[in-house]
Amino acid sequence: GEGVGTDASNQPPSKSRPLPDFSAFIHSEPLAGGYGQTANAARAAAPVVTPDISDDGDAAASPSGTPRRPGTCRKAVRPRAVKPKLDMVGSGSSGGENGGQAFLAPPLNDAETSSDLVTSTPTKKKRKISTKSPRKKVGSRRKRQRIEPGTLNPPEGWEDVYELVRELRSDRSAPVDTDGGHALSEREQGEDVRRFQVLIALMLSSQTKDAVVGETMRALQRHGLTVGNIRNTSHEDLNKLIRKVGFHNNKTKYIKKACDILAEQYSGDIPPTAKDMMDLPGVGPKMAYIIESEAFGTTTGIGVDTHMHRMFNDLGWVKSTNPEGTREQLEGWLPREKWAEVNVLWVGIGQETQQQKEKALRKALDCSRPADALRLIRRLRLNVEKEAKKFGLKDEVERATSRGK
Repeated sequence: GEGVGTDASNQPPSKSRPLPDFSAFIHSEPLAGGYGQTANAARAAAPVVTPDISDDGDAAASPSGTPRRPGTCRKAVRPRAVKPKLDMVGSGSSGGENGGQAFLAPPLNDAETSSDLVTSTPTKKKRKISTKSPRKKVGSRRKRQRIEPGTLNPPEGWEDVYELVRELRSDRSAPVDTDGGHALSEREQGEDVRRFQVLIALMLSSQTKDAVVGETMRALQRHGLTVGNIRNTSHEDLNKLIRKVGFHNNKTKYIKKACDILAEQYSGDIPPTAKDMMDLPGVGPKMAYIIESEAFGTTTGIGVDTHMHRMFNDLGWVKSTNPEGTREQLEGWLPREKWAEVNVLWVGIGQETQQQKEKALRKALDCSRPADALRLIRRLRLNVEKEAKKFGLKDEVERATSRGK
């Protein structure tokens, strides 16, 4: 320790904190790397001081022979939150006992380090943020409330439009009037056979034009359209008989399964209610309500197809996204005595405005309210001006329109 410190008797009093006792460190053998070595090397070379207080209060000697300082703990614990730093002692003008010389001091023990010397930065507890979307409670979605019949206010002016449609459909010349399910059954075969044929005609009608349904029904009737005969007909032969209708492969399976159910559960007849009919394969609400009305003469609902759904939304009578929604809303305000006729009536005018445009245009010009009729078929998506020009009716349409203004 000869080159470490100088005489500090002439130095002014140091304003820095008192230095701890490093006598044991200073008078020990010089470090191999000199006093300019790194802090880690200095700490590794420094003697480990683990004092023990004897009964008489004096510091006991350590096994290495180095006296232990009194007042220190047995186990030296290094602070975990502070990295080792170089303690530059005696630097600058303060000098102290070291006369301005700088040297590396070993790190202080916990017992020698007061709270004002070593402060650990408190770590903030990180909040765990979940990236998963919250689970929805099962059954939390509210069930849509069903619209009960007679609970809605009818649209303004609907009766005038409805009566105009009845006038335009008074001739009953649309395809549905001759090839619809109600018109194709063989009444002379008995009531149970007639009801069964109404069921089959409606099962064939989905995604198929009425003319094709009529042709297929007549082929089945020549083959023998009864429950027993269809059960005995092979799947392949039945599929050939109905091959012209849409989705004939599925309909073949549905008809075969339905015949088995009718024979086993209803003695060859059809179910008596629309609700029971919906249990048959391939039978939905639209078919069931029409079959119930045509087969048994009772009407508990309105059969609404996609064309009726489109027309009633075009007229603003309902506001729905599917035929079932249209049916519920229509039943909510339409008088019950009109439920039985509404399907055939409106399906027919829809067929005429889309498939028989010249006839629909001439009927509108010849009715008692031509201007209103022209406005109606326009709303049903018939291009009046284009078709009038095509069929040489432009002048008549212009005259009828001007009279209605």
